[in-house]
Order: sequence, then C-alpha cells, then structure tokens
Amino acid sequence: MDLSCLARWVLLLLASSSSFLAVDVVRGNLVFPVQHKFKGGERSLSALKAHDVRRHSRILYDVDLKLGGNGRPSETGLYFANIGIGSPSKDYYVQVDTGSDILWVNCIGCSKCPKKSGLGIELTLFDPKGSSTSSLVTCDQAFCTATYDGPLPGCRPDLLCQYNVVYGDGSSTAGYFVKDNIQLQRVTGNFQAAPANGSVIFGCGAKQSGELGSSSEALDGILGFGQANSSMISQLASAGKVKKMFAHCLDNVDGGGIFAIGQVVEPKVNTTPLVPNQAHYNVVLKEIEVGGDVLTLPSDIFDNGVKKGTIIDSGTTLAYLPDLVYEALMPKIMSQQPGLKLHTVEDQFTCFKFNGNVDDGFPTVTFHFDGSLSLTVYAHEYLFQLGMGNDNVWCVGWQTSGGQSRDGGEMTLLGDLVLSNKLVLYDLEAQAIGWTEYNCSSSIKVKDESGAVYSVGAHNISSASTLIIRRTLTFLFLLIAMLHYFLY
Repeated sequence: MDLSCLARWVLLLLASSSSFLAVDVVRGNLVFPVQHKFKGGERSLSALKAHDVRRHSRILYDVDLKLGGNGRPSETGLYFANIGIGSPSKDYYVQVDTGSDILWVNCIGCSKCPKKSGLGIELTLFDPKGSSTSSLVTCDQAFCTATYDGPLPGCRPDLLCQYNVVYGDGSSTAGYFVKDNIQLQRVTGNFQAAPANGSVIFGCGAKQSGELGSSSEALDGILGFGQANSSMISQLASAGKVKKMFAHCLDNVDGGGIFAIGQVVEPKVNTTPLVPNQAHYNVVLKEIEVGGDVLTLPSDIFDNGVKKGTIIDSGTTLAYLPDLVYEALMPKIMSQQPGLKLHTVEDQFTCFKFNGNVDDGFPTVTFHFDGSLSLTVYAHEYLFQLGMGNDNVWCVGWQTSGGQSRDGGEMTLLGDLVLSNKLVLYDLEAQAIGWTEYNCSSSIKVKDESGAVYSVGAHNISSASTLIIRRTLTFLFLLIAMLHYFLY
C-alpha cells in the first residue's frame, strides 16, 4: 500500500477518534457532573471518620450539576461537582454538601492552600482581580449584616466581610466574601443544556489548615446546599433564577450520579416534613425496624432539640446513631450469624469475614419517618468491604454519634451510607424532603416554569475523562501498529 493510502487510513482513524471524543465532551456538558471525592484512592477508615467529624432571567430554569466521585466507605468517598466562576469563566471542583451553607473556593495568594490533588483533577485558585465581573463584599453590606445577624462591631465601609469556619478536628478555612458570576448548565431539552450565569456571593479562601490543605484529597472548595440565605441555591432563588428545590441521586456503584436544581416530576417521590427553624435538614424519625422487628427504645430518643434529632446530610459518609440505638441495633444485625468472629479495625470499626451474599445473611434496616415515609437500607449498603485483596472482609458502617464529635449527643446523622442509590428530593418551598430507591446511572425528568418537561441524565466526571484517555491511547496504539506494518 502506498503512502497516500496510508494517509487516508490515518485520517479515517483520526475522524473516528475525534467523533468519539466529541460525543464525550458534549455529553459531559449536559449535567452537573459529580464525582466521588476519593474514588480509586486508598484511604484509612480513620480518615473517613475524620472527614465526617470536621464537616458539621424572569423565567425560572432548571440546572444540571455534573457530579463525580463515589460514596463507598472503603474509598472514604465523597461526591464533588464542577462549576464555572468568574468572567471569563474557569472551572472549579467543589464538594457537594447539604450539611453546610456557603460556597467557598481557594483564592490566589492563599496561605497553605493545596496546589495539587490526588483525585486526578486540576486545582484552580480563584483570582478576584482576574475576573471582570468580580467585586468585594464589605462588612457594611446587607449580605454581611444578615449573615452575622446584625452590624459587625468596628465595621467601616472599607473593611471586607470576613468568614471563618473551624471544624471539629481543628481544620479550618478563613477568608473574605466576594461577588461574581457562577456559570451553571441550564436544562434546554432532553439531555441538553446551555451555559447560564447567576450572580452569587461566596467565600474567597485566604487560609486553610488541617485536612483542607491536604493535597491527597484536595478540592477547590465546598458548595453548601443548606437552607440559609447565604447558600447558593437561596441566593439564586431570591434573584428569581431557580426554584428553591433540588435533587440528587448518588451512585456508589459506578460513581457520579445525578444532581438537578428544579422541580422533579419523574420519578414520583413521597416526602416527610422538615422540622421548622432548624439549621440543617432535620426530619422526624419515628422508629427503626430490623428484619421485621421494631427496636425497643425510649419514646423520646428521636425527639428534636439541642444536640438531638435526625439530620439528612450528603456531606457525611457514614451513618451515626445515638448510643442507645446503636447498642440495640448491632445485636439484631448480628443475630443471624452467631458464629462470626468479630474484630476491630482502627479501634472503631467492627469487621468480620463472611462468604456469600450479605443480603441473604443479614437483615434489612428500615427507618420510619413522619408522614408514612420509610427508608430501607440493605445489608450490602450498610456493610462495606475493606478494599482490594479483602473480598471476604466486611465492616459495619453504623457508628455511634458520640464518637462522631465531642458533642454528638443523641444525634441521628444519616449520610451517604444510606442515601446512595436513592433519588433524594429537597423541596425547600414546601419545606419537605423525600426519597425513593432509584438507578442513579439512569435519568430523571424535570419541569421548568413554562411547563416543559426534560430528561436529565447521570454523569461521572472522572469516568468521562478516563474514557477519553482510553480511546486516545487506543487510537495511538492502532496508529503505531499501522506505521510499523507499512514501514517494516
């Protein structure tokens, strides 16, 4: 074969490879891509618990957030999203967290901020001076006084509005608030979206400490989806950009999942009322059933109050129960396997060897909430494997809330351990939350203000980039093989 024929073959391969790449890139822009924070990384179980400790236009449109990550406890997993900030817009990877309120990202000149990540993503420092739409927020502005429940002592018009968050393990983030455009993906059709901007006030990180400065698990920041007026969704809703409702479906099988801002019309989801005047997503838990038997517990064990109550929190990996609940639950779970030899890993996780299907060997756990809503957790969800080379070693994901933090009290904190593989709907307009078991690698349907209904699909940031790399390498190997054939 002559060189002209070889050239035609090369062009054909290039066209084929480019078409594959184009499809992936277009697909990747459809939704809010979410990735599990520690997907593919080996981390200690203690680090997993340490993470849980420190976290504590006129027509409204729907938004797709591209997700990445995986919630498997053995990977110390979290989910993160990709958003655009500034003008021109730059990409930032932020942890998705329903247990906190503000959005913050690391900024230029930051002290002890991570410069690289072990998650396979490129970190970016935000530069307020590099964005033509950025402006600083001073302490006398309404946002600052509202955030701090009144005027700040010693405030002058030239002083910036500061923020400082200290977590339970001593990690902290500090900086100042800025206002700029946030670029999200507006749903425009079935599996289609287009960029849409909204102006949001967020934290500009100037100093990090502890785990927040660790390069092994670093992200650009945290995107809080709490109820406070300072959260991104509250600001966008107040500006008439979006409805104050969102949903997520976190896929701990394939990673990533679905995250949409707007009204979900399919699947149908039953809800339970949110407890009013609470900082978090508190719900009324009635009872817990294990294998068909309701646990015998004090009647006030799930009452809401100071250091009490039940919280739904996607930023927490495991599930934490009051001591009395944990002590009643564990014997029930283990009763079907009396011959198991239990051992403790890292002084806190109950583990054992088990051959066979855990769903056949251990009971389901069902939480019953106000409004006849229930949440069923199967054995393969509350039990997790340690990782590669330990296929027969399983550990229990239930933990005591007293060990979650110094002041965990009698809190029931339900994290990704029980929320993964379910579509969870947050309707802040109706002050309700609900869920249903769902295939998080499929799609949901949302309805916009005009009444149009569109499908929103699942995303996985890291898997999309991995697929691109794989196809690129395949093309290069084919090209090398062809050149070797024709030249030699």
